[in-house]
Amino acid sequence: MYLTLATLGVALIAFTWIGLRARATSAGLDDYVTARNSQGATVLGLSFLASGMGAWILFAPPEVGAFVGPVALAGYAVGAALPFLVFALCGPAIRSRVPQGRSVGDFAEACYGTAVRRWVALISVLYMLCFLAAELTAIGAITALLSDLDGGVVVVAVAVATLAYTAAGGLRASLETDRWQAWLLLALLALVTGVALGGTGRPPAASAMPSVPLADGLAVALALVLAVTAANLFHQGYWQRVWAARDARVLGRGALLGAGTTVVVVAVIGALGIVAAMTGLSLGDPPIPFFALLNAAPAWVTLPALVLAVTLVASSVDTLQNGIASLAVTEARGLSLGAARWVTVVLMVPVVAVALQGLSVLRLFLIADLLCATTVVPVLMGLWRRTTPAAAVAGTAAGLAGSIVPGWWQGGGPVAGLHAASFPGGAPTLGPFAGAMIASTAVCLLVALLVPGREAVARA
Repeated sequence: MYLTLATLGVALIAFTWIGLRARATSAGLDDYVTARNSQGATVLGLSFLASGMGAWILFAPPEVGAFVGPVALAGYAVGAALPFLVFALCGPAIRSRVPQGRSVGDFAEACYGTAVRRWVALISVLYMLCFLAAELTAIGAITALLSDLDGGVVVVAVAVATLAYTAAGGLRASLETDRWQAWLLLALLALVTGVALGGTGRPPAASAMPSVPLADGLAVALALVLAVTAANLFHQGYWQRVWAARDARVLGRGALLGAGTTVVVVAVIGALGIVAAMTGLSLGDPPIPFFALLNAAPAWVTLPALVLAVTLVASSVDTLQNGIASLAVTEARGLSLGAARWVTVVLMVPVVAVALQGLSVLRLFLIADLLCATTVVPVLMGLWRRTTPAAAVAGTAAGLAGSIVPGWWQGGGPVAGLHAASFPGGAPTLGPFAGAMIASTAVCLLVALLVPGREAVARA
């Protein structure tokens, strides 16, 4: 236990030291939340990878691989990387439209006005708070699973360590730690994967390959693509990096690097779930294929696996912390740098309190994902000059209605539709996400075409 505690302590102290060294003491509020026009493609690419790779990759992709198979896993990998491709394609135009922007809210306001910005900001904050609670909850559970340490101690330690450097150094601190954390997690992932694959002592049986009907696998894959993509496009930490890039070309290259590495990491870790299923290991209840492989591997590998988990959580948590501070600055204009730091600290208190309860936040996460899916297309259509505020609002309203239509149709009433859109099984289903995105896209496009004479509000 003491060796584990010392190792994790060294890792967190190292992250804090790296982050504090990156602090720009003379910089103002804008640099704190955007590090505007300062970052190269490699730093951005590694940051996109590290920011997106939380502890969720040790749970969700292996489970999808083990029970639904390679088709759904491919959908998960693509869904995790697709937001970066969107930023690579749309980021230069977004920077041009809002050159002094700081957040997705700024872009929404430039296109549609204050009311839409408030709605977008609300969805973004809800999503990021769910993400924070999920990550800290996960590290507590992983710690209890792999060691004799109290999971709550590690939850608090990760929250405090990341707060120490993000509150002090802002986005530059997060970017600098991301660079080191990305290389560390790639090295640890390679080590743990290699040992886990070689430690089962059982050859995989081809007959045990997870097999579901192709249509079901494609439905799960599409649901994951829509859910993950829509939600991550409201991740303020990613939007900050749009303006942190040195120029539009660097942004595109960095986003493509982040997308490529993300696909590889999610595919590799998800494939471990397939291997666990094919070797006949007991996957547990609830199933945790990745950890089932670790249980069959040499005991020493649990320590690097735990460091890997802490690295994954710290790299995503610090991005989320700074993203929330950035959004607070955007919404509460006139906020000072000191106040932005305190906002970051204060918002972490209820998140840590929730994480210490060890509750499942998956259902709330899915609901937040669905809210993102109702709005993401109307927001991005702001790049098209004919899309008016009326079109965006109508599209979002249609997305909300569309999310309950599939369940309504199957269950025979609006109550059934609302129930289905709340994901009672705690797993993503295609109907609500497809309904939300199809309806929001169709109505936004239709209104934009029918009302071409109205100009969007104050475009930059």
